[in-house]
Amino acid sequence: MKHLAPYEVENAAEAFLPTAMTRNERLLRWADLLERHEGSVFALERIEHLSRQERRLVSHENSPMTVAFADPILRHDGLVGESLGDAMAFFDLSDGAAHDLFCDCHYHGTLTAKALASRLRALTIPSPFDLTRAYVGSVLSKVGDAFRRR
Repeated sequence: MKHLAPYEVENAAEAFLPTAMTRNERLLRWADLLERHEGSVFALERIEHLSRQERRLVSHENSPMTVAFADPILRHDGLVGESLGDAMAFFDLSDGAAHDLFCDCHYHGTLTAKALASRLRALTIPSPFDLTRAYVGSVLSKVGDAFRRR
């Protein structure tokens, strides 16, 4: 058996990290991390009353963002910090989605990691509107192709 120094083990482990993940893969990984998280997670306080710039800087110890940032795979994929803005950029979340997911006004002290994991998973399921828009777009594209061939 070959013995390695801790830095050698870390360097070897990096070779097995996945390549760039899709948005859905990132969200699903975060959901998995939250489901396995044993501690409490805390919602962010009253973020709807902050300016856009202030909102992006918000962070809180034991927030869902700290759970995500603690994961070496998400950091390797590009998660640069544990602020709300870092999470919004990395997971491609709008202001409205971030507010719905993380603001304490939606939980009144009842936020659990498992419940939030379920909500993150729901973001990966296409809505009927998305499916309809994709279908109509493909039909219109085929109609346009047919007219161009004439």
